[in-house]
Amino acid sequence: MARIQQNSGSGSGWINRSLNFIEVVGNRLPDPAVLFLVLMLVIWGLSWILSGVSFDTLHPATGDAIQVTNLLSGDELARFLSTMVTTFTGFAPLGVVLVAMLGVGVAEHSGFINAVLKKLLAVTPQQLLTPILILVAIVSHTAVDAGYVLVIPLGGVIFYAAGRHPLAGIAAAFAGVSGGFSANFVPSAIDPLLQGFTQTAAQIVDSGVQLNPLNNWFFTSASCLVITGLGWWLTDKVIEPRLKDVAIDGDKEEMPVIHELGGREKKALYLSVAVMAAGIVGLVAWMFPETSALRDAEGQLASFDAPAMKSIVPLIFLLFIIPGVVFGYAAGTFGKSKDVIDAMSRTMSSMAYYIVMAFFCALFISEFARSGLGTLLSVEGGNMLAAMNLPGPITLMGIILLVGFINLFVGSASAKWALLAPIFVPMLMQIGFSPDLTQAAYRVGDSSTNIITPLMPYFPLVVVYCQRYVKSTGIGTLVSIMLPYSLVFLFCWSLFLVAYWTLGIPLGLQANYTYP
Repeated sequence: MARIQQNSGSGSGWINRSLNFIEVVGNRLPDPAVLFLVLMLVIWGLSWILSGVSFDTLHPATGDAIQVTNLLSGDELARFLSTMVTTFTGFAPLGVVLVAMLGVGVAEHSGFINAVLKKLLAVTPQQLLTPILILVAIVSHTAVDAGYVLVIPLGGVIFYAAGRHPLAGIAAAFAGVSGGFSANFVPSAIDPLLQGFTQTAAQIVDSGVQLNPLNNWFFTSASCLVITGLGWWLTDKVIEPRLKDVAIDGDKEEMPVIHELGGREKKALYLSVAVMAAGIVGLVAWMFPETSALRDAEGQLASFDAPAMKSIVPLIFLLFIIPGVVFGYAAGTFGKSKDVIDAMSRTMSSMAYYIVMAFFCALFISEFARSGLGTLLSVEGGNMLAAMNLPGPITLMGIILLVGFINLFVGSASAKWALLAPIFVPMLMQIGFSPDLTQAAYRVGDSSTNIITPLMPYFPLVVVYCQRYVKSTGIGTLVSIMLPYSLVFLFCWSLFLVAYWTLGIPLGLQANYTYP
């Protein structure tokens, strides 16, 4: 198995040796699909052992003692078998990935995406490819999970086309999409979702507390610059040099090839881009009226209940398949309707490995949540931090580190905050911390470790993206590549929040640092 090599003469040899060790150990783990199966069996065993233990830990939402469910009981095994199909088909990332990739696949195989990238490369200075890619990845959060199925694979394509290592492009995009999840200057549905949990938790102490959904907007906007800068430096100075000796051994026919655009291709590109632009303008015009069917009952576009947010993936499908088909026919890469269907089929055949991994991943995540072990881990960790009674800045850093650790096991941002907010928010209000500040600390910890946990639903998909270029890529390879991003983001972003707080820069709309 090819391995990332240490560049001779580097002053950071011990760092590279450590990362290489992590890579070797990680790649000796079973295939991701088998790993998820093994972990599920471990969860079953732990649930059987701990189901007979009475815990004094109380669930913050219900006030009841947390009880571990024995997943090996007859009733639970019957439930597991009877719901196995729906657990898999209801696995959210599966539908998101497959539907979006149908449209993106047509745009790719028609040549539309390559043509756009040629133009992008022609106008983008080589030295700015990395920050522009990371910035686009960060902004993609606005479109829910679009970054995972669109921006990350395009990171590899762009770097490969520019003569750089494609794994570095995938890493940079992954760092922006997932590691910088809470760094965005464009408001998204996650803002009101987290604010709702924060406000409810704050009202445990003060029933009159009201928070603005954009209470962290200024901080997340500033964080966008921090993550872009850190990701730029790490990609160009740390990650790509380590990938220098890693051979690209993917199938040549599957590699993106960038040639100069011919006259017919240029006309096809202008036509397809015009069609895409017209579609976007039409969509915006549909969204604009206050009575638009794309808004929720309260007239909001950025809420999870708004049809606009629920339609993000279908819109991605349409905004790529339509210009992809137009480009294909105009450029001559498509001659009949069967060519379009063949493009979809080729895309789905490349997703077969991901579908297998998604099956076992879905079962594991479902069983882990069902067992109650994730809830127990989250609440016990929060109570432990509360009992330490540390000074303000250290407490804030402690929350960030604890959330980052819990994030390795419980991936959903909203699920974690639903459990932790009733602990952290009232606790810190008692020592003068505002709910707005506590939520900002949570967002830093929740983002930074997304990129190093194989339990994150999209992690196996990123492994598949890497294997397109380097067949030997495994979990250990990806973790070793992303670990520097995670550690630097966690450390520097935490310091940035403390400095932001110390300088008294507003966190967001109607936000405070202190309570009362």
